Amino acid sequence: MKTIILAGGKGTRLWPLSREEFPKQFLKIFDDKSLLQETLERALLFSKPEEVYIVTNEKYRFMVIQHIKELDVEIPDDNVILEPLAKNTLPAIFYGVKTIIENDGNDIVAVLPSDHLIRVNDSYIKAFENAQKLAKSYLVTFGIKPTKPHTGYGYIKPGEPLEGGFKVEKFVEKPDYETAKRYVEEGYLWNSGMFMFSTDVFMEECIKHAPEVVMAFEEDVETAYERTPDISIDYGLMEKTDKAAVVPLNVFWSDVGSFDAIYEIMEKDENENAVKGEVVSIDSKNNLIVGESLIATIGIENAIIVDSGDAILVCSREESQKVKDIVRILKERGDKRADVHRTIYRPWGSFTVLEEGQFYKIIKIKILPKKGLGLRMHYHRSEHWVVVRGTAKVEVDGREFLLRTGESTFVPAGVKYKIENPGVLPLEVIEVQIGEYLGEDDIVRFEEDEK
Repeated sequence: MKTIILAGGKGTRLWPLSREEFPKQFLKIFDDKSLLQETLERALLFSKPEEVYIVTNEKYRFMVIQHIKELDVEIPDDNVILEPLAKNTLPAIFYGVKTIIENDGNDIVAVLPSDHLIRVNDSYIKAFENAQKLAKSYLVTFGIKPTKPHTGYGYIKPGEPLEGGFKVEKFVEKPDYETAKRYVEEGYLWNSGMFMFSTDVFMEECIKHAPEVVMAFEEDVETAYERTPDISIDYGLMEKTDKAAVVPLNVFWSDVGSFDAIYEIMEKDENENAVKGEVVSIDSKNNLIVGESLIATIGIENAIIVDSGDAILVCSREESQKVKDIVRILKERGDKRADVHRTIYRPWGSFTVLEEGQFYKIIKIKILPKKGLGLRMHYHRSEHWVVVRGTAKVEVDGREFLLRTGESTFVPAGVKYKIENPGVLPLEVIEVQIGEYLGEDDIVRFEEDEK
């Protein structure tokens, strides 16, 4: 069985932890694995590594590849499928299915969002086994058995019984609380956003109900994404087809769609505080506190406090859905912190801005083993490097040498240089930039970076 993981989404409801350039699928909130990595592990329950396809975009490609490598899983590079534009879930899934058919012909395909949290149990395994049988004739979705009335999820009403599931009687939008209570009492299921189908049934139903998507993908990928509508698989296909089936899934599941959802998931202390990081609290309860630095609270209740290093969010838990409005305001102001985190990922590794002023910037560079920055130059800034971990192979103004832990060098403005990591462990360098202009566009490249 093939699996498509959707990893192109961008999150605004978890700002400042997630940003447009660093969305929630890459966050390691609950343990030492990201939501994407946990999704990949679930995919490998039913698919071999070479049968897993990840649909994302160019901005996230390097993060996706790095998160795969951290799991020590060999997903072929060609299985990381890059969308030129974000056009919602139906075009993303269609692109993935089309690629699978071109590579391997028809097969059963599971579709998993990369930014949900699921605790796998026997019910999960059994549900996927049941879905594989139904997928030969139906477009199968998975319905989570509700634990309470929830107004933040869509619902599915099961209809005629099938072997291992039900035909879908109807899909319904996010309800108000009283309607949600009634849905739970009547046996409705939460819409999980996970699917399974055979590629031929999926294509047949797309031709019937989403011909504009099918026609768009008769062109090259760039043109296809310009022409295809921006539409979800729910609106574009599942709500129109008469071949929709649902398999009940009795597992812990969350779409991690808000800070309140994170609070519900995390373990609490004796005062019902959910804490990640260094926190000292006095007479404080029912709070979510996440921080990179020490956070101290006195007499705070029902609050969300998040320190991401470059921004701090403080709000009541009841108002957490308004975080997206903060992001909107920052975007209107042209503030890069709406989109960009302190850590920026590149093919060779990453760099983190530690401090910056008008004429200086201090960053930490992390270069992965056997990777490096190609020959380049800056017109407006000089750089001083100090190696704090590993060994760097450096070329400055044509002279090549090694820098070991604790050693340093200086690169004047206007001088060509390159740096690479010849070792098997990550290389870490503290870089101090000095100049009248410190923008990332002051780079003249003479060689490509080592990817």
